[in-house]
Amino acid sequence: MHIHILGICGTFMGSLALLARALGHTVTGSDANVYPPMSTQLENAGVTIEEGYLVEHLQPTPDLVVVGNAMKRGMDVIEYMLDNGLRYTSGPQFLSEQVLQSRHVIAVAGTHGKTTTTTMLAWILHYAGIDAGFLIGGVPLVDTTDEQLQQVFAHSSYLGADKSADDKSGYFVIEADEYDSAFFDKRSKFVHYRPRTAILNNLEFDHADIFADLNAIQTQFHHMVRMIPSTGKIIMPAATISLEDTLAKGVWTPIWRTAVIDSTLADTSENARALKDSSDWQAELIQEDGSQFKVNFAANGEATAIVNWSMSGIHNVNNALVAVAAAYDVGVSVETACAALSDFAGIKRRMELIGDVNDILVFDDFAHHPTAITTTLDGTKKKLSDRRIWAIIEPRSNTMKMGIHQDSLAQSAALADYTLWYEPTGLEWGLKEVIEQAKSTSDSIGNQQVLSSIDAIIEHISGHAKAGDAIVVMSNGGFEGIHQRLLTALHNG
Repeated sequence: MHIHILGICGTFMGSLALLARALGHTVTGSDANVYPPMSTQLENAGVTIEEGYLVEHLQPTPDLVVVGNAMKRGMDVIEYMLDNGLRYTSGPQFLSEQVLQSRHVIAVAGTHGKTTTTTMLAWILHYAGIDAGFLIGGVPLVDTTDEQLQQVFAHSSYLGADKSADDKSGYFVIEADEYDSAFFDKRSKFVHYRPRTAILNNLEFDHADIFADLNAIQTQFHHMVRMIPSTGKIIMPAATISLEDTLAKGVWTPIWRTAVIDSTLADTSENARALKDSSDWQAELIQEDGSQFKVNFAANGEATAIVNWSMSGIHNVNNALVAVAAAYDVGVSVETACAALSDFAGIKRRMELIGDVNDILVFDDFAHHPTAITTTLDGTKKKLSDRRIWAIIEPRSNTMKMGIHQDSLAQSAALADYTLWYEPTGLEWGLKEVIEQAKSTSDSIGNQQVLSSIDAIIEHISGHAKAGDAIVVMSNGGFEGIHQRLLTALHNG
C-alpha cells in the first residue's frame, strides 16, 4: 500500500512513517520544513520526502493519506484531498488500526515526563529480553556495547514482535500525547490507543491553544481511562489531586500508586508517613539529587533493588519508578528493571550535555512549562552543587506564547543563579515587564534578565560565564541555533 503522510517531519509522524515502512508499505510524505535529523532518518529508511504541501504530492493518488494535526481546512492540499474523495485518516488512528490492535499497549500519559518515561520503559523491556515495539517523542541516547540494543534504539520508533504464543511478545510502549489528532478529529491522540497498562504521570493545564481549562484535559484523560480493561493496570503518583479528580469520574481498573520518599532528610512527618502508606511503590532517595535510590514494592513486601545512574532530579526518579512498576506489570522483576535503569543513558534534549568548554558545561533541555523548568533546575542544582547555574529560557510553547503561565515564570527559574529569558519579536505580552514586576515584589527569584536577541544572550554569557559554571538552555524548539553558536563563542572567548 502507498501511504502519503502530510506533516511527516514532526516527531510523531516521522516515527509513524518508520513503523509504516517496517510494515512493508511504500511511504512518501511532505512537510513545510524538511530538515535533519528526521529527514535524514526517513530518507535512510527509504521514505521519499517533498517540501511544502502541494497538490502534486498527491498525484498519482496514494492508497491512503495520513493527515498530521498541523493540517487545516483551507490548505490547497487538504481541499484537494476532500474534493477528490481520497481515503484519509489521522496518525493516531492509523497507528491504532495497523500496529496496536493486536498488542498489549502500555501508554505513558501526562503533562511532563512522557518522552523520558516511555524511553525508560522501552529500554527496561528490551534489557529484559522482551522485543517490545515503541514510539517515542524523542531520540534515545544509546550508550551500550550491545549491538542489538544499538540497532533497536537508533530511531524514535520500533515495530517489535507481534503477539504470539510467546508471552514475551506483543507489547508496545507509546508516548500518549493529549494533543488533538487531526482537524477532523479533535480527540486527544491517546484516545485511539486503548491501553491495557496506563501510566498517568501527572496532569496540569497546558496546550491552551486547544484546551479551555484543566477540566477539558481531564475529560480527555477520562476518555482513555474508560477504555482500560479491568484486567489492566493504572500506575500514577499518589496524592496527585488533578489525577484523583479525573478518576473520581469513574475507574474500573486496579491502580498502583507511587511515591518518592526523601530518606536523606529523615522525614518522619505525618505527611511523609501518609504518602508512604498511600502508595504501593516507593523510591527512597539515597542521594539527594536522585542519582541513587532504592525501589520498594510494598504490595507484596518485596524490597528490592537500587538504581545508581547518571540521571538526576526528583522528576526523573518519579519517571523511573512508574516505569519500573509498568515493567513489573508485564513480568519484569524489580531487580532487572533497576539494573536496566542503572545502564540508562537518557534521551536527547533532556539535560543532554552538549559541550564542555574550558570547564563551562552546556546542557540542552526541553523544559517548556514552569513545572518542568523548576524540576529540571532543582535536579541540576543538587547534582552540580559546586557550580553556578545559568538558565537560558525561550518561552516557545503555544501555552507560554499566550502568556497563560506568565505569573509563575520568574519563580520557576528561582533556583538558577542567573537566568536569561529570550523575548522574541511578536510575543503578545511583555515578558520583560512580567519579570521586572516579579523582581520588584520578591527577593527570592534570583538574578533574572530579559534579552530580545540571541546575539545579546551569547554576548552576555561570553562576558560573564566562568570556569566551573553550568549553562542550561531550555526550549522545546531549535532556539535559532543558539546551542552551537554559544559553544563556538565560549571556545573563541
